[in-house]
Amino acid sequence: MSEPILQGTALLERFQVLDDFLVEHQALWRPRPFTCLQLPWEADWPELAAWLRSRTLEQAEADHGQPCALLAPAPFPHWAQRARELSNLGQLPQLISARPRTAQQITAIPGRKLQQIEAFAACLQFAKAPRHWLDWCSGKGHLGRWLTRDGQALTCLEYDPLLVEAGNAISSRLGIEAQHLCQDVMAEDAVARLQPEHSPVALHACGDLHMRLLQLASVKGCAHLAVAPCCYNRIAAPQYQPLSGAAQASALQLSRDDLGLPLSETVTAGARVKRQRDRSMAWRLAFDLLQRRLRGSDQYLPTPSLASEWFDKSFTEFCRDLATLRGVPAPGEQDWDSLQTQGWQRLAEVRNLELVRNLFRRPLELWLLLDRALYLQEQGYQVRLGHFCEYRLSPRNLLLLAERP
Repeated sequence: MSEPILQGTALLERFQVLDDFLVEHQALWRPRPFTCLQLPWEADWPELAAWLRSRTLEQAEADHGQPCALLAPAPFPHWAQRARELSNLGQLPQLISARPRTAQQITAIPGRKLQQIEAFAACLQFAKAPRHWLDWCSGKGHLGRWLTRDGQALTCLEYDPLLVEAGNAISSRLGIEAQHLCQDVMAEDAVARLQPEHSPVALHACGDLHMRLLQLASVKGCAHLAVAPCCYNRIAAPQYQPLSGAAQASALQLSRDDLGLPLSETVTAGARVKRQRDRSMAWRLAFDLLQRRLRGSDQYLPTPSLASEWFDKSFTEFCRDLATLRGVPAPGEQDWDSLQTQGWQRLAEVRNLELVRNLFRRPLELWLLLDRALYLQEQGYQVRLGHFCEYRLSPRNLLLLAERP
C-alpha cells in the first residue's frame, strides 16, 4: 500500500510526533563526528560505537544512502524503524502532459533538470487553472516556460543579469512571451513584483529565498503556490526562525549547522567528485589531529573552504600551508605518512558514525517542510505535501502545493 500525502489535520499531527522524536534524540544528531573525536552517545552505547568504528570506508559508503536498512547493534534498529515510520510520505498525483514539446524546448534544458521539471510540472493540479505563472529565482526560466500554455502569462524573477539575458534569448527563440526581470527577491521592492493573480513556482530555491516567497505570496494573496525547497541552511540569521505557530512553540532550536543535516547526502556526484571529496576530508581530518597536538588543545579548529589547487599539493605542503593560514604553530618534522594514514582511518570512522546521525536527515527535513506547510495553512491555504520525483533523481524531492479555496 502506498503512503499517503500529508494534508489537512495530518500536517500538524505528523509535525508533533516528528518534533517529539527530534527533541528526544538531539544528542544523536546534533554532534558532528567530523569535529568530535568522541561523540557523547558512545558512552551510553559502547557496543554500537565499537561496531561502527570497526567498519571500513567502503562499508560506510555502501550504507550512506539507506542508513535505516543497516543491520547494526541495538538500539540502532529501533531508531531506524522509528525514523522510517515518521518519514513515510507519498507521491503527489501526477498527470502526464498531452502537450507536445518541440526538440528545441527539450534540448534547451540539461537532462537531469529536464526530468525534475517534468516531474514537478506533472504534480501541479489545482481546482482553478493558473492564469499567470511567476517563476521565482528562475535562472534561465526553464520551469516557467515548461508550464506556460494556452494564453497563460509568464514572469521570471532572477538576480543574475547574465541568466536574465540568457533566459530572454531562449524565450524569444522558442516564441514564448515572457517577462524576464532582474530582481533581488530579498530586497524590499520584491513585494511589488507579486500580484494576487500570480501563481508562484520555485524549484530548488534555497533557504531564505523560498521562505521569502511563502511570506510575500501569503501577503499578496496569490491563489496558488508550488515550492520544492533546497539548502535549508542558506539563511542570513545564525538560528532558524520558524514560520508556523507550532514550530515557534517547539523546544527545538536549530543552528545553520543543524539545517545542513538534510543536505549531507549526495546521490548525483560522479566517482571522480567522490574521490576528490574523500581526499579533501581525509586530509582535513589528518590536519585536525595535527593541529590539536600543535596547539595543545583538544578542540576542533574550523578551516575555510579551500580551492581545488590546495589538493594538488603534497600532503606535507597542504598541512604546512594550512597551519600558516590558520595561525597554528609550525609543524616541523612529522611522520607525514603515518599522519595521512590516520586521516584516512578517521574518515572511515567518521563516515560510519555518521550513519547514526543520518537516520535523522529525512525526519528533520520533513519537520522543516511541515513548518512551511503549517504556516501556509495558517494563512488560509489548503496545503498538500508529498514527493514530486524519485529520490535518485533529486534528494530534495518534496513539494508543497498550496491553493486558496
